[in-house]
Amino acid sequence: MPKITINGKEIEFEKGMTVLQACEVADVEIPRFCYHEKLSIAGNCRMCLVEMEKSPKPIASCAMPATEGMNIKTNTALVERARKGVMEFLLANHPLDCPVCDQGGECDLQDQSLYYGVDKSRFIENKREVKEKYMGPLIKTQMTRCIHCTRCVRFATEVAGVPEIGAIGRGENMEITTYLEKSMQSELSANVIDLCPVGALTSKPYAFEARPWELKKTESVDVMDAVGSNIRVDTYNWEVKRILPRMNNEINEEWISDKTRYSCDGLLKQRLDVPYIKKNKTFQKSTWDEAISLLVDKIQSIQPHEIGGHIGDMVNMENALSFKKFFEILKSENLEFREKNIYVNSDEKMNYIFNSSIAGIENSDLILLVGTNPRHEASMLNARIRKTFVQKKIPIFSIGNPGDLTYEYRVIGNSTDDIKKILGKENDFSQKLLSSKKPIIIIGESALELKSGGYIFEEFKKFLINNNLINESWNGLNILAQNASTVGLLDLKILKDQKGKDPFFFDKLNNGKFKLLYLLSSDNLEFQKKNEFIIYQGSHGDRGAEIADIILPSATYTEQNGLYENLEGRIQECKKASYPIGEALEDWKIFNLIVKNLGYQDKLCTFENLRKEILQIVPNFSELNELPKRSKVKIDNIESNFFSEKIFVRELDYYYTNSISRSSKTMSECRKIRQNLKKNGTNN
Repeated sequence: MPKITINGKEIEFEKGMTVLQACEVADVEIPRFCYHEKLSIAGNCRMCLVEMEKSPKPIASCAMPATEGMNIKTNTALVERARKGVMEFLLANHPLDCPVCDQGGECDLQDQSLYYGVDKSRFIENKREVKEKYMGPLIKTQMTRCIHCTRCVRFATEVAGVPEIGAIGRGENMEITTYLEKSMQSELSANVIDLCPVGALTSKPYAFEARPWELKKTESVDVMDAVGSNIRVDTYNWEVKRILPRMNNEINEEWISDKTRYSCDGLLKQRLDVPYIKKNKTFQKSTWDEAISLLVDKIQSIQPHEIGGHIGDMVNMENALSFKKFFEILKSENLEFREKNIYVNSDEKMNYIFNSSIAGIENSDLILLVGTNPRHEASMLNARIRKTFVQKKIPIFSIGNPGDLTYEYRVIGNSTDDIKKILGKENDFSQKLLSSKKPIIIIGESALELKSGGYIFEEFKKFLINNNLINESWNGLNILAQNASTVGLLDLKILKDQKGKDPFFFDKLNNGKFKLLYLLSSDNLEFQKKNEFIIYQGSHGDRGAEIADIILPSATYTEQNGLYENLEGRIQECKKASYPIGEALEDWKIFNLIVKNLGYQDKLCTFENLRKEILQIVPNFSELNELPKRSKVKIDNIESNFFSEKIFVRELDYYYTNSISRSSKTMSECRKIRQNLKKNGTNN
């Protein structure tokens, strides 16, 4: 490895590193504003100046490639003077807004001016003023504070894939803007707030809510989709004030989607805080004792096979397992979690997870999307696909048209007949797939809910195995789950093989076979209510609560500890950041109340036992936060029927996918803007 001398100490560095990166290897801190490791190099701010031997003036370390034999000094009088001069220029036009700036306490400019600046200014000219820009309901602008680092411009172009932010004008007339001053059309737009090193771009919903040192910080995971992005939940007096990304290069890097970040204001809206019982077609407040007593009477008057249960999209594994145990006590096997009758083969773990892993996308050399829109179904996974496309220009193909995905792809078919031709090697694409070394096939729920869903999955699996594209080092078969709870519930065997047994859950539901239906935080199940007695247990007065006869209030994901398994099969812990509202309880505690009233004292659960059992049940489990162990590949001899069908990528109501986002005022504003743009024909 090449060597470089930094402050008299010789260190080794990797070829291709810049001087700034080599200094980081040597544990030498270099101040910077424009440089960011996930973005291209701009060299705008000049704060990272260092002294290089034989160079008459300081060099910008972020833009200078490190080479063998360089002698770099970062702590000389020349470097100190240069940094003070740069800081003086940066502050020349910067307003004295610190007491009223939302960036205060987390501001890079504030911190670095303390360590590298001077205590007075020689400028007597008037400071320039730049009018505020409109960037939508999420981003608050105060462009007078902008230091033109262009981080936001590079993020929008390179990571988000929507080149809507740029610079106009030159010199002191230069301004960062969205050109037409419209809302930024990206699901990742608010990441520019975290990137901005000053207070030019701040969070509009969070404006003047709290100071960072007043907030309690809890590391957790996101449940708005199945990616399992790592987040930090900031609370003030047990109210969730904001959600920020947490670095995890294997999942979400250091970005999160706008829905993850801003749905949190829905945690306090439309909340269920006491039990309700429907009397004379209106909901009336009740007590836990009265509600549980009525519920137990109903259960005891109905046959087990007439009781059905449906688990919602954001239920953690402990609560789901306690629900399963509750149904075992009731002797009912009618449990379901799918919102539509999608095909699932739960015989082995590789059949329902994203086997290539999110980070593994960067190693692929070809991607085929089958009936999926990853931009809306899993925004962070889509960002990883875009990153790989930008860096390696890999070919991306799609069966079904998902619309704008922020990168180039080619639609090679829109029906199951096209899939049959590919698998039969009657298509030009077949040869491309066979000649690739690490292809990725991503099958979405829009394809799996077709009558040919079983054929699509099973035949693709056989094709990949037979052509050695699933082996010990690589597995190109991937299912893109949409809900945070899906993979965990499959591991807990909530879904049982129904072959040769009673009709499927959906048949019973649609034919009115259930006399009692228990909805556990289930708000997206579409059915016509007949004569069922419905119990809704959840946190929000959403779609499930509207049709219920008894409502039992429970906690949200930020109000309880719990395990979630992301689409890769990686188990992560969601941690309690606040307390349940009013009389709401955690789900497993509610089931304990019911079981106790049913007279099964010996069947009560504890949270510790539930977690211990989960970690024993989950197949291929390795460690928390780690990918599951690879299982031995086996071919299932499952017969699947082929139907000639069109493949439509189901359009998601992106900002309204769950009860929390539907209760969020911020998400409602974003949705309204998107609908207006769609009407005008300018939506992405």
